[in-house]
Amino acid sequence: MIHEVAGDILLTGAQAIAHGIAANDPMSEGLALSLHQKFPAMHKDFHHWCHNARPAPGAAWMWGGPGGVRIVNLLTQEGGYGHGARPYKATVKHVRDSLKELTKVIEKEGISSVALPKLATGVGGLSWEEVRPVIDERLGDLDIPVYLYTEFRPGQRANEPGA
Repeated sequence: MIHEVAGDILLTGAQAIAHGIAANDPMSEGLALSLHQKFPAMHKDFHHWCHNARPAPGAAWMWGGPGGVRIVNLLTQEGGYGHGARPYKATVKHVRDSLKELTKVIEKEGISSVALPKLATGVGGLSWEEVRPVIDERLGDLDIPVYLYTEFRPGQRANEPGA
């Protein structure tokens, strides 16, 4: 079930946080920057994975950190592999494909709850009106709580039903 919440996603009680990113993303803006700062090892491991796997947009990669932290990096944007290359903007197709991969990660890893921001609407450049129906389509039938952070309130824990 999808629950819209307001608060700071970094304070979520969900078992995993999923967010949109590009392969080799510098993680220098938005939620990716906050995750990079809080979990620098994730950034390093993500770039190592990108270098070795050369993932296509629409993929998902989960990182597990200390204390059971799980971050699912959804490749909603094409990445750049050349020196100084910058990520492209997100596409609805890549969002749809990466959310399909997220459902596979949730099933495989036995994740009991997940939190997402307004996926691909910041740095990714998509409108919320384009993305929200895709989230409903891909995640609406899950039997776990999906906390959709639609309003950012720094330092404030959201009221997450069932958390």
